[in-house]
Amino acid sequence: MSLTGPEGAARPAPDDAADTVRVAGSEGPDKDAGIAELYRVESPKLIRLFTRRTRNRDDADDLVQDVFFRFARLKGAMDALEKPQAYLRRIAANLLKDRSRSAARNAASSHVPADEGMLVAADQQRALEARDMLRRLDAAIAKLKPKTREIFLAHRVEGLNYSEIAERTGLSVKGVEKQMSKAILQLDRLLSRSRQG
Repeated sequence: MSLTGPEGAARPAPDDAADTVRVAGSEGPDKDAGIAELYRVESPKLIRLFTRRTRNRDDADDLVQDVFFRFARLKGAMDALEKPQAYLRRIAANLLKDRSRSAARNAASSHVPADEGMLVAADQQRALEARDMLRRLDAAIAKLKPKTREIFLAHRVEGLNYSEIAERTGLSVKGVEKQMSKAILQLDRLLSRSRQG
């Protein structure tokens, strides 16, 4: 499906996420296109930011939608702002502060004094097993080839997708996929050996 722009030229329809933003309070096709383009460029960066802070991809997606909803409600924001990306980051920072304050209020309201609640001792066996597993995992990761280790850590620790890793390393996306497969197979082998031995 394509839409006709102001000059009569066909332009591709924006994706579903951009449609959500447009419906939220935009006026006119130029603003719609501007917000859709801004969403296309900035949403992956905001998702990474929120995922690092919240440790939850679903929450990150919701927060990105909130950022663009707030941005779209501002009449004339695209025209008035010299750097809308900076304004989006400011909205994102404010959302994170609001979320933190809300979490602190919820924690305070659900606090139970120690003398009123039943205290449960930490399961030391589980803690020891978890520490042992982390030690074995660290040792297995250290045995990976440097390029494979770099790609594995970029994906699993930094949260980068295969395209971003390919851009960083100069490999193709298929090459990154192959390195990830190697890493997972080798780690699985090393960890199963360490469990048996």
